Amino acid sequence: MNAIIYLVDTLLWLLTLAFVLRLLLQLVRANFRDPLADALLRVTNWLILPMRRVLPPIRQVDTATVVAVFLVAAARTLALFALRGLAPVDAASMVGATAVSLADMILRIYLFALLLYWLTGFVAPGGYGPGIGLVGQLCEPLLRRIRRWIPPIGQVDFSILWASIAIGALLILLAQP
Repeated sequence: MNAIIYLVDTLLWLLTLAFVLRLLLQLVRANFRDPLADALLRVTNWLILPMRRVLPPIRQVDTATVVAVFLVAAARTLALFALRGLAPVDAASMVGATAVSLADMILRIYLFALLLYWLTGFVAPGGYGPGIGLVGQLCEPLLRRIRRWIPPIGQVDFSILWASIAIGALLILLAQP
C-alpha cells in the first residue's frame, strides 16, 4: 500500500507542480517561448483552456489558472486522505490542508529556483540554456525587493542568501501544527 501511496502522491505532486509553475511564471510575466515554459503550457492546457471559457481574467490575474491550481492541489490532498484511510473533517479542513500544501510547494519552488540561480551565476554567468532564463525571471522580482533593503556590498550580492533564510523560516513556521 505504501508503494501505491508513493506513486499516486508523486504523480499528483508533479501535476500540481506543473500548474503552480505555470501560475508563477504568468505572475512574473516570464517568456513562454522557452522550451520548458512551452512544455508547461502543453502539460496544463487540457484543464486551463476549457476553464478560460467560463472564468475570464481579472485584471492581470488568470483566474482559470488560479482555480486550476487549487483544484489539482485539492485533488492531490483528497487522494492522499483517501489512500491513507482518513477523511477530511469538513470542507474548511480540506481547504486548509490544500492551502498549506500549496504554500509549502511555492516556498520550495522558490528555494530550489534561488539555488539554481545562484549556481548558474557561478557555472555559466550570462550563459543560456533551456530554463535558465526562466529561473532568472522567476527569482529577480523577489531579489529586487530584497535589494531595496539590503543592497549589494561591493561586488557581492547577499540577496539570495537573505531570501533563502526567509523562505527557510517560513517553511519552519508552516510545518508547525
